[in-house]
Amino acid sequence: MNTNKLKTYAPKARTDFIAAVTARAEAIGLTADHVEPVVASGDVAMVRETVHEYEFAGVRTKLEERIQQQGFAQVMEAMAYTWFNRFMAIRFMELQGYLDHGRRVLSHPDKEAGFEILDACTEIELPGVDQDRVVELKLDGGKDGELYRMLLLGQCHALHEAMPFLFEPLDDETELLLPDNLTRTDSLIRRLVDDIPESDW
Repeated sequence: MNTNKLKTYAPKARTDFIAAVTARAEAIGLTADHVEPVVASGDVAMVRETVHEYEFAGVRTKLEERIQQQGFAQVMEAMAYTWFNRFMAIRFMELQGYLDHGRRVLSHPDKEAGFEILDACTEIELPGVDQDRVVELKLDGGKDGELYRMLLLGQCHALHEAMPFLFEPLDDETELLLPDNLTRTDSLIRRLVDDIPESDW
């Protein structure tokens, strides 16, 4: 394996992943020096003007506690490291044909900047993924980001079930800090796929 591209990619990726996780934390009301309150009411939870499902309040509270114990920068770095490792492992596995469903998760064999798992989403069953919701999001036509996030988390849970010795379980706080905008052409995933040639895997 030619590791030169990986050696070039990894240091920049570390910085990018930390920035993406930190941006996600900020989007849910957490920064190094401020905690935006969560207001739970009825069956929803709100941060500023953003509405979340009710369960969000409890998960974000757990994340706040973790940050209080370990420090904001340390938690952001740990979360970035977790997601970097998972993306790298999934990329290797999709190119080697190790994923049970046989579809690519981070790329598409025939469409540049595409995701094969999005095209085949109605044919794939993943742990914790509601197939009715998959169909609903797919038919909407404008919810690829939300759908992809759901499928990616499902893939991580599937890998934990198949190989718990290799894939630690994702806790709620880790899932909460999965970076946003993963289907964009300038996303963390796009850079991973584009910066390291398939032959190097």
